[in-house]
Amino acid sequence: MRDLGGKVAVVTGAGDGIGRETALALAAKSCRMAICDVNEDALEALRAELEAGGTSVTAHRVDVSDKTQMEAFASDVVDAHGAVHILVNNAGVTVYASFEEHSIEDLEWILGVNLWGVIYGCKFFLPHLKAAGEGHIVNLSSVFGIIAPPLQTSYVATKFAVRGFSESLRAELADENIGVTSVHPGAIKTNIVRNARLVTDTHKELRDSTQRLFDRLGTTPDVVAARVVKAIEYNSPRVLITKEARMADALKRLMPATTDGIVARVFKRISTE
Repeated sequence: MRDLGGKVAVVTGAGDGIGRETALALAAKSCRMAICDVNEDALEALRAELEAGGTSVTAHRVDVSDKTQMEAFASDVVDAHGAVHILVNNAGVTVYASFEEHSIEDLEWILGVNLWGVIYGCKFFLPHLKAAGEGHIVNLSSVFGIIAPPLQTSYVATKFAVRGFSESLRAELADENIGVTSVHPGAIKTNIVRNARLVTDTHKELRDSTQRLFDRLGTTPDVVAARVVKAIEYNSPRVLITKEARMADALKRLMPATTDGIVARVFKRISTE
């Protein structure tokens, strides 16, 4: 989809971080925007910023883990804009805990946002993408959709699932003029770590030290947004963002049997910094 001008783009989790910057980057390409988030204040601030820049935009308070809300969201977007061409499933959360410490409710929460949010988005928007005659879906996975560190079992489960789901969906839609991209950022300066759910205080220091590391060395969200836009324009199947994501992918390819041990040692070191 080389010409994005006038296309209708949907971005979930648009109130902050990667979602916010992606919405701004797509608007800069003259897309009409439909943005959603659960944080109404952040959503309204972005809507106002986009409108001030001359973008046609609608803002929708949506919990992506809620099937009914997501189905209504798709209908509302088409009612408002007449079509949908681009879907960016960005909304995401995480939990810092061992699998043993996770409650079933923790698992349901993160699976609801990170995985079902992607599935609902694809399911309910796909008919409209097909009706438009061309389209592109971007699903945010993670470097943790490539490697699997400790204390992130639930997050890893969702991000590996998003990767596999995206690859299979891309194959299914190959003849439908609809591209699908799986995006794998590494350390990005967002609030996902800072806002991570803590089951106990046991891992608070690891969460905080990880956030400090991201704040010091992480890539800014606008870099991810630019790569997302490029992936849409060039129909890229998978995008690795940051050197740690590229390194993780290379390690998994070259040393699949030993990479997990290396990853575990690295994260143990981070927890003591």
